[in-house]
Amino acid sequence: MQTRRNGLVIMGKLISLLDKFSFVMILAVFNGTLGFVCSMAVTIFGSLGIAKFLGAGIALSYEWVIGLVVVFGAARGLLRYLEQYFNHFIAFKLLEILRQKVFQKLRKLAPAKLEEDKKGNLISLLTADIETLEVFYAHTISPACIALLVSLGVFLFVGFMSSWYLALIVLFGFVFIGVILPIIYSKYMKNCGIEYRSTLARFNSYFLDSIKGIKEIVFHRNEKNRENKVNKKSSELLKITKIQKNKTAIASAISEASVAFFIVISFVVGILLYYSNQLELGNLIIGLVAIYGSFGPVLAISNLPNNLTQTFASGDRLLNLLEEKPAVEDIVDKNDFKFEELRVRNLSFSYKNSEEVLKNVNFHVKKGEIVGIVGASGSGKSTILNLLLRFYKKDGGEILYNGIDIETINTSSLLDNVSLVSQTTYLFNESILDNIKVANNNAKLNEVISATRKANIHNHIQTLENGYKSIVSTMGENFSSGEKQRIGLSRAFLKKSKLLLLDEPTSNVDAINEGIILSSIVKAKKDCAIILVSHKESTMAIEDRIYKFSDKTLEELSDGK
Repeated sequence: MQTRRNGLVIMGKLISLLDKFSFVMILAVFNGTLGFVCSMAVTIFGSLGIAKFLGAGIALSYEWVIGLVVVFGAARGLLRYLEQYFNHFIAFKLLEILRQKVFQKLRKLAPAKLEEDKKGNLISLLTADIETLEVFYAHTISPACIALLVSLGVFLFVGFMSSWYLALIVLFGFVFIGVILPIIYSKYMKNCGIEYRSTLARFNSYFLDSIKGIKEIVFHRNEKNRENKVNKKSSELLKITKIQKNKTAIASAISEASVAFFIVISFVVGILLYYSNQLELGNLIIGLVAIYGSFGPVLAISNLPNNLTQTFASGDRLLNLLEEKPAVEDIVDKNDFKFEELRVRNLSFSYKNSEEVLKNVNFHVKKGEIVGIVGASGSGKSTILNLLLRFYKKDGGEILYNGIDIETINTSSLLDNVSLVSQTTYLFNESILDNIKVANNNAKLNEVISATRKANIHNHIQTLENGYKSIVSTMGENFSSGEKQRIGLSRAFLKKSKLLLLDEPTSNVDAINEGIILSSIVKAKKDCAIILVSHKESTMAIEDRIYKFSDKTLEELSDGK
């Protein structure tokens, strides 16, 4: 994956997110700059004491020199603490805001984004990539500002208090170490950082798949093969990590060597100025001490590209997501409705960069009816349900609710009226009660029980030690596929939508439970309309009309009973 944006563009966009925290960042820069001045003051006043001892005309007494060294030393500690506090306050607040922005964006992009993108890649973005940005907000912005202010201050101080020759040398050193080297390092390490983030994302995706599918791997005795593949991907990640660490070590060595070089040049020039009587001993000591202790901020800037390559790669991935256009935009300020009937006319659709899936599809359903849609796997049954919820934008034809085109119905009204129970029901790592109340947070316990009875899962819940308060394990591992499916049905019954879209609602249950669930579905139709998608002939007995897929369209097999 190649970074689309220039590093400066990414930096500018990330800085723009500071917004209301700008004042806090100013406080961090102020405390950091003042703190470093105090740090330099400790060595400078110490050098004044030495200069006074060597006979230089220093007006301050030894008591004052020692007192000032102690005061500035204590102030340095306090100011450093405040700088780090403000930096990390901003960083962690912004990370919280970024996670909220990503979640809100995924809400708009789903489900199309979740179907086309690997889950591990998104998890990597939500965790590793966002955490990487902490380096930028806590250890990049204020250090860069501090380096600029301190460098300018040291240049003027050395010029006025010692020698402008030394001031020019240290100024060139600041520019070389704090500007030229970081530019070189950024180009040197750019591709490495991008490749590392991409490799890490791929590893996370594959490893997550391996964890989720561990049962199947064991059942089919595929452990060794999977282990080898995981190790191979881990080796790829380790390889790029080693390359990155080696480049980081080389860059750090060059920066440290450059600092030593400019310090030696300053010392040599200072000695020459002293012996040519152009600089007094006291001023020489003050100037050299100031120079020796001044490279910390620019050295920190010089080392930033070691982390910024990853930061920019992470920032670019995050910005890509935040700026991504959803397959459909939410509709507001148009039409609301209360479901009575649905008519689909000449519906056609194809996924991005693929051949047509649906062509001239026609069917209808009204309240009190159950309509069945049958077809082979991959024929487009689930696609129709996604289009009825406007998860994707149709290519042609009409989807009319009460005669109103779906493109003019408010998204909130559509989701209030239509519920989907998909083939796979996701259970959260919370109580069973909370999992079912996802469909209606204000539902009372008796309403929840009524919904679970309809889905034939109430009795099973009652057998659990804590009943409805039982906690669902991560990824719902303590529930079978059939039990998850019935909890999904419970959610649909609890929501009480007027149109239920059931995608293979009995695919994971036995014949007895299937009969009970189908009976519940028949009873539910008096209050709503139901579209039941299935490949099982046994489910077709309860339908008022049946449509079958044939060459990307639907053919009606029978009329109402």
